Amino acid sequence: MEFGQNPMPDTTAGWLAEIADAYCDAYETIPFGVFTEEPITEEDLFHVAPQICLKMRGIEITEENLGRANEAMLASYTATKDQVKGVFDNPLLAFAFTYLASHFGMKLLPEDKVSEIMEFLEMRPIEFIKTVKKKVGKTAAKNARLTELFRGLRDK
Repeated sequence: MEFGQNPMPDTTAGWLAEIADAYCDAYETIPFGVFTEEPITEEDLFHVAPQICLKMRGIEITEENLGRANEAMLASYTATKDQVKGVFDNPLLAFAFTYLASHFGMKLLPEDKVSEIMEFLEMRPIEFIKTVKKKVGKTAAKNARLTELFRGLRDK
């Protein structure tokens, strides 16, 4: 397996905390939807999981690295979504899955470890949601202010 500069969690609980941090990082992209004329919602955040994966691991975001992470994420997401209806109705789980699939695509995590972490998260939905919401809470207020600021800049 290849490893980036930043160490990965060594426990499933550690992964829960890191995924919450990564989700919060992704959440910060929401105000920028103003500039694309397309609102970005929590349901869209799984799309940035490959970039966040590379960032969190300290891996250079090159076209090749991003392509590998994106390819694994999209292939895994599509295959799983087609096999298990409703599996990604929860945007937190969709993000977690694609974040881990990106690690798999970069050869940072084996498939069985991805499954183990996902099972851990699925068995603790309340803990996972509370952890994420606690981190996102501060960001949500900032996002609302930024969205208004960006709208003002865009409309000038």
